[in-house]
Amino acid sequence: MVDHLLIFIAFAFLLAGFVKGTLGLGLPTVAMGLLATTMAPGQAIAIVIVPAIVTNIWQTFVGPYLRDILRRLWPLMLGTVAGIWINAGLLTGPYAAYGTVVLGVLLVIYAIVGLSRFNFKVARRNEKWIGGIVGVITGLISAATGVQVIPSMPFMQAIGMERDELVQALGVFFTTATLALAFNLTASGLLTAATALPGAVAMVASFTGMFIGQAVRTRMQPDVFRRWFLISMILLGIYLAGSALLKIHG
Repeated sequence: MVDHLLIFIAFAFLLAGFVKGTLGLGLPTVAMGLLATTMAPGQAIAIVIVPAIVTNIWQTFVGPYLRDILRRLWPLMLGTVAGIWINAGLLTGPYAAYGTVVLGVLLVIYAIVGLSRFNFKVARRNEKWIGGIVGVITGLISAATGVQVIPSMPFMQAIGMERDELVQALGVFFTTATLALAFNLTASGLLTAATALPGAVAMVASFTGMFIGQAVRTRMQPDVFRRWFLISMILLGIYLAGSALLKIHG
C-alpha cells in the first residue's frame, strides 16, 4: 500500500468521521463513496468494515433503548443478515464491476430521499413483516456495495422512533449488518492481513473526524450542513456511476 493511497484513505475517513460526528450517521456511506473513486468496492469495503464495526458498537450502547430496539427490529436485522448471506460472493463474481455503478446510484437515491424529506409511516402491527422484507433487500444491496442505508434508513424513520432511540437503533442495526458483511469478506478472501495498516489508518482518522464533528455540531446549523452533504453525495454518486459505466463499456 503506497503512501499517497494511505493519505487518501486518511482523508476519506477523516471526512466520513466528521460527517458521522455531526449528523450521527454516514461513515460507511461517505467512506465507500470516496474510496470507490480509486479502488474496487470489494477492496474499499475491506478497509471500511473495521472502523464501521467499532464506531457502531460504541453507538449501540449509548442509550437506554437497546431491549426495545431488539424487540422491534429483529426481523429487519435477521432479514439483512439473510440477504447478505444470499448475495455472498457478488463482490468477487463476474458482476463485481457493476458494484461501483450500483453504489453510485444508491448514493444519489439516498441523497434525493434525504433532500426531499419524503415521509411515510408504518403501522406498529405491520412493523415485523415489512421489516423482514426491507431487511432482505438491504442485505442484498449491502453484499454488493457495502452500503446499508437503503431501504433500511427510511424504514426506521417510518416506524416512528424518537431521535435518540433512532440514533441508537442505527448503531445496533449497522453493527449487525457490518458483522455479517465481515464474514462475507473473510470467506471471499478480501479481509486479510494486508488490510490491517489501511484499517488502522482509517480507524484513527474516523475517530479524529468524529471528535471534530461533535465539536462543530454545537456551533453550526445541522440542517445546513446536512443539505450540502446530501448535494455532495448526489454529485459523487453521478461521478461514480458514470465513470464505472465508461470503464465497463470502454
